Amino acid sequence: MVQDPKEITHLLIRWSNGQREALTELTPLVYSELRRLANHYFRSERADHTLQPTGLVHEAYLRLIDQTSIRWQNRAHFFGIAANLMRQILVNHALSHQAAKRGGTLVKLTLDDAVGVVKEQDPDLVALDGALSQLATLDLQQGRIVELRFFGGLTIEETAEVLQISPATVKREWTMAKAWLHCELTKEAVTGDE
Repeated sequence: MVQDPKEITHLLIRWSNGQREALTELTPLVYSELRRLANHYFRSERADHTLQPTGLVHEAYLRLIDQTSIRWQNRAHFFGIAANLMRQILVNHALSHQAAKRGGTLVKLTLDDAVGVVKEQDPDLVALDGALSQLATLDLQQGRIVELRFFGGLTIEETAEVLQISPATVKREWTMAKAWLHCELTKEAVTGDE
């Protein structure tokens, strides 16, 4: 069931204004979208992954409702924050898994499926997070665009709305960021394998 973005935005604003009952109304409206995002992330994960999409949704949701200082702007803003939280949860999980295995196989995430670059290797989530963090230090806007589009699953238009820039700027920056990430992840794979 597709929800009206204006209805979600209205409930988010009410919730930001301290109306706790708005959260009760909001939960069923955003849960399916959070679940869709989590399922998207797990399509590229290994079959024996110990964190499941439902667990990712629940952990992200608990963190979202614990946010008291955020003044929600709209639906896109909410899902942008949700994407950031899911990214943090997945990266922390990957780092824990890596530490537990003492340098064993990292979680694989196919960048090609998400951003449409020419596939040479499947970067691991930790490498992707590192490259994305590096991109954000070089160009904060490009870093946010990748985070919102890749981890948040937002459209060009929704990303433009969250960042308050034009869709044309998002498209241009998205293209440059994908190319930069591809180069960095390819370089990381080559130097990491030696």
